[in-house]
Amino acid sequence: MSGTNDNLVLEHLRQIRGTLDLMLGKLGELTARVGFLESHVAGLESQYAHVSNRIDRVENRLEKIERRLGLVDA
Repeated sequence: MSGTNDNLVLEHLRQIRGTLDLMLGKLGELTARVGFLESHVAGLESQYAHVSNRIDRVENRLEKIERRLGLVDA
């Protein structure tokens, strides 16, 4: 009877190990995907900062043009 119990415990441990291996594989995949998303978000933030700077420069140029044409109140 002891041998049967030992085999049953070993079988459960093998199943647990197999499940754990699958979970670790999926965790590695998810970690890689999150890393990709973080990189992508960082790129978008950089693009946003660039566009924001360009808009600021256009706004300054527009104000300068309006002043030269006398379109703004002093």
